Amino acid sequence: MDRIDRKILHELQLDGRLSNQELAQRVNLSPSPCLRRVRRLEEEGLIRGYTAIVDQKAYGYPLTVFTRISLARHDTETVTSFERRVREIDEILDCFVLTGQRDYQLRVVAASLEDYERFMRETLHTIPGIGSIDTSFAFGVVKQAPSLPALPPR
Repeated sequence: MDRIDRKILHELQLDGRLSNQELAQRVNLSPSPCLRRVRRLEEEGLIRGYTAIVDQKAYGYPLTVFTRISLARHDTETVTSFERRVREIDEILDCFVLTGQRDYQLRVVAASLEDYERFMRETLHTIPGIGSIDTSFAFGVVKQAPSLPALPPR
């Protein structure tokens, strides 16, 4: 990956709907080599897909909840079962494996406090192997970056 590939990735993270013509202009390439580079970046898995950024509140999920989970046991079956179940739950947008006192941190969206309570009682509490749950509600967003930071050239 060279400087031009990094420029392509940066521009597409900022606007995934750019035409190849516009992208080529922004990265100072002609359209054909630009398209070949984009296709190669897709094939190599650096570009995993394209998506729309949807306004969470306008869509009907005004609450962002950070839920930290500690498992009761850390055997392979408990961990595998927990992670499989988390992948199936639509309200969980992100799940991170942690070091420290907690095992996982989830980013969950909810339509209301009542909706989150239902989610906790009917969904999260039904997952076997959870030892404890700690929840924090986000009051607001200071920064939510749409793109990864630029890497310095190597």
